[in-house]
Amino acid sequence: MKPRVRHTPNLKTTTIIRSSTESYDRANDLKRFDDSKVGVKGLVDSGITTIPRFFVHPPETLSDLKPGTRTGSGPEIIPAIDLSGLDSGNRRSVIVEEIRRAASTFGFFQIVNHGVPLDVLDRTMASVKGFHEQPTEKKAGVYRREISTGVSYMSNVDLYHSKAASWRDTIQLRLGPKLADREEIPEICRNEVIEWDQEIKRLGELLTGLLCEGLGVETARLKDMTCLEGRVVVGHYYPYCPQPDLTVGLAYHTDPGVLTVVQQDHVGGLQVKYGGGWLDVKPIPGALVINIGDLLQIISNEEYKSAEHRVLANAHGEPRVSLAVFFSPGNREDMYGPLPELISPEKPAIYRQFTLTDFMTRFFQKELDCKSLTNYYKL
Repeated sequence: MKPRVRHTPNLKTTTIIRSSTESYDRANDLKRFDDSKVGVKGLVDSGITTIPRFFVHPPETLSDLKPGTRTGSGPEIIPAIDLSGLDSGNRRSVIVEEIRRAASTFGFFQIVNHGVPLDVLDRTMASVKGFHEQPTEKKAGVYRREISTGVSYMSNVDLYHSKAASWRDTIQLRLGPKLADREEIPEICRNEVIEWDQEIKRLGELLTGLLCEGLGVETARLKDMTCLEGRVVVGHYYPYCPQPDLTVGLAYHTDPGVLTVVQQDHVGGLQVKYGGGWLDVKPIPGALVINIGDLLQIISNEEYKSAEHRVLANAHGEPRVSLAVFFSPGNREDMYGPLPELISPEKPAIYRQFTLTDFMTRFFQKELDCKSLTNYYKL
């Protein structure tokens, strides 16, 4: 059987969908897709109705996407915590306890009344969506896998390492310790992302302070460890998927850093693993989603938990857009491990010490859907 060739004049390459019965050169197809720089959106724009074979996930992943496995059992929902009245002594202690409980059980929570102006959130989301919806030739200049300039646009950061690709495109920007070259940041979202970073940086300091208080350590403990200085933002774009039961938008994984702040739109699809099932993180207008990273699980000596999460492939007619800022230490050669204040004869250290350079190198050498990073450092 000959390959079915779909001619797409507006793409720089021809998309070939092979049948499952003929020989298949996965490495060649991956490279051809990557070299085309069209991303997943380009495939959708070409009119495909069948996703390329390298996007199809293995049976063990797909079986978990069937109806009945998409939400956990019971009434559990990801908490939404109201930060209003934080400066009141009594109210602050209530908020600290709510955050501590959510971080130690779900590893995820949402926040409202967080102080980030809604118009800043809206402008940033619109600008990132606008970037992704530009013609391919406008985006191709920053399509790259190396991040030396601090700016990269690509489809699937782990494209060449994962068992299967996921149905999304991503723009990644370095915000700190040193901002990416301003001229490299696409003009369509440059000012909006820089303004958004100032707000999220302030919020990160607030949240890490509350998390420290929940651990019973000094409010500025994580800040003093430079845990707010390393910041990377990713803007994910999840176009409509013609076969959402054969792939995912983002494979299940945990985040490697200290803390992640996520802004999601109204479409939905983010899920958190809890109690053997998957809980939906339902969009709340104006809310931000917060999740604990692997590094904070280690620093807290497992008082806080980093949870596996994923994004389902988008079956809706409109794209899903999200932004996520990953906070990590700025000092990569310092040693990290459980805080001494949290170690006792009753609860000895669970993890050994390591440098952030070693930690992050190991993260990027594995595929995303793998919970092996924290286990590697266990004593």
